[in-house]
Amino acid sequence: MTTVRLPLFPLNSVLFPGLVLPLNVFEERYRAMMRELLKTPEEESRRFAVVAIRDGHEVAPSAPGMPDPTSVPDLGPAAGFGTDPAISFHDVGCVADAATIREREDGTFEVLATGTSRVRLLSVDASGPFLTAELEGLDEEQGEEAGALAEGVLRAFRQYQKRLAGARERSLSTGAELPDEPSVVSYLVAAAMMLDTPTKQRLLQAPDTASRLRDELKLLRSETAIIRNLPSLPAADLTRGRTSLN
Repeated sequence: MTTVRLPLFPLNSVLFPGLVLPLNVFEERYRAMMRELLKTPEEESRRFAVVAIRDGHEVAPSAPGMPDPTSVPDLGPAAGFGTDPAISFHDVGCVADAATIREREDGTFEVLATGTSRVRLLSVDASGPFLTAELEGLDEEQGEEAGALAEGVLRAFRQYQKRLAGARERSLSTGAELPDEPSVVSYLVAAAMMLDTPTKQRLLQAPDTASRLRDELKLLRSETAIIRNLPSLPAADLTRGRTSLN
């Protein structure tokens, strides 16, 4: 088993391979992480892992705690995640490659990263200024009938977009052709659908591409049927512009 140790950035959202992740980094533990990543030469990958939070908070408390109003909140690397941070996170996440890390004058950072590959969380280390994790890479198996399923998911996704946009009688122009590679389709659709974090997490950790696509097809049909019966539902921003995997 090949493992790697990377900085760990927990979020209340799920990152999928190929999808862009913009971050506004202002908390000290994550600022320390960005300062460390900047030590990596620009020509090398500045990688960190993103995991969805199962139980906890992205931001540590910044006001005196309760019940003692004079207590000082814990602002350490594991703040908000309990004594064993690993149990606060889902155990499948995504490696992110930071293409841009820009430090502002106030010491905060503007970061633009892209998801690259799935990983399984094996352990979490909170002994440093920020969380790090031991991770195992997860291969993406295609599964049976992935190609045919991807075609069905794309058709259902276009219908879903049209319902969200209120364009029942006309074609929706996305400004770009959607991909046709099954795994790319599965990740794009999972990221673009209006789903809660547990559902997106379930899609991320699907055993193979075909399983993810089957799940998405059911979800798309169900969500489209719901939207059809809610004509006043506002359109989602995802239907108004291009979807980029870059």
